Amino acid sequence: MPRAKGGFKTRRYHKKVLEKAKGQYGGRSCLYKVAVQVVDKGLLSAYKDRKLKKREFRALWIARINAAVRTFGLTYSAFMNEIKKQNINLNRKSLAELAFNDPAAFARLAENIKIHQVSPK
Repeated sequence: MPRAKGGFKTRRYHKKVLEKAKGQYGGRSCLYKVAVQVVDKGLLSAYKDRKLKKREFRALWIARINAAVRTFGLTYSAFMNEIKKQNINLNRKSLAELAFNDPAAFARLAENIKIHQVSPK
């Protein structure tokens, strides 16, 4: 009895993997065994970096808010604490956008926070 070589379904799956490996150098784009490794590693990196992107953007927003708040004599933690106490529902992304694109509006917000802030004794 002759061995089964897969045929249509195997070719279809191999084509799918090789399509994802397009643009790779040398055998990585032509040879199935190598392409599988490249594609797996690429998909793993893509998943990991989607998580990293969120972390990096949050750090950027915090740095921007901190830099803007320091000009008003406040610290980032005190500013965010007072934002929470006053029930101002602005997240870090929107606060950073405000500080970066509309400094006048952010200045009004920061001054408002500074006035309501309880000074330590």
